[in-house]
Amino acid sequence: MLKPTSTTTPDIPFAEYEIQVEQDLLQLANQSREQAGAAKLALDPGLTMAARAHAQAMLDARRISHQFQGEPPLVQRLVATSTLQMEQAAENVALDYSAEGGHEHLMLSPPHRANLLNPSYNVVGLGVVRSGDRLYIVEDFARVLPKYSVEEVKLRIGAALNQMRRDAGRRALPRRDLTNADQAACSMAQADKLGTLPVRQLAERYTVLTYTSMSPETLPKEASHVIRSPNLRSFSIGACYARTQTYPTGVHWIVLSLD
Repeated sequence: MLKPTSTTTPDIPFAEYEIQVEQDLLQLANQSREQAGAAKLALDPGLTMAARAHAQAMLDARRISHQFQGEPPLVQRLVATSTLQMEQAAENVALDYSAEGGHEHLMLSPPHRANLLNPSYNVVGLGVVRSGDRLYIVEDFARVLPKYSVEEVKLRIGAALNQMRRDAGRRALPRRDLTNADQAACSMAQADKLGTLPVRQLAERYTVLTYTSMSPETLPKEASHVIRSPNLRSFSIGACYARTQTYPTGVHWIVLSLD
């Protein structure tokens, strides 16, 4: 279960930013979400750093934009300041005179309202900088998944595998760990592709399934036929979590060996 980040800001640097306005925006967002039946957003320090940096970029440019020339796109900005595993991300930007006015105008815009009320998002970063009586506002939203240890990932995959077999009327299989399974999984992460030499070496002895996953408890549909085979005796799992060019917000690289 995701533990909400504290909504206080002592651990978020850059005290020169409009912290009270950011807090007011968070409160207004969560009030609107509560009315819409969506869970409250937790304020995340890393996303707030990214939001504040972009708010400063808008102030420097004297205009609002989601990306300026030479600036990385949203996802790259978020992963640069946060270690969260993000499945989705979105951004609202505005120029207004108060937190109340900014929130009201964002709620009147269908795409910005959709971001504010999206029940999938569970964390937010808020950045506000002032230019006279005007406020440059940035709201960075994300859906953050729970972080699992390698062993937790394996337990969840194993449970899903045996549930799939039970649903098919097959007996549960024991898990027998191979010493080189995690190394094979990490070789895929390092290469940013599924087919690597360590994986091919495993495939010489076992039926090997390789895939990436953000949710370890969900097995790929194309694996169901093999997993339900009555001839299997055991399975092994190799797992490695990594951020790569293909998966900048992070993903689990999985090697499932069946015999």
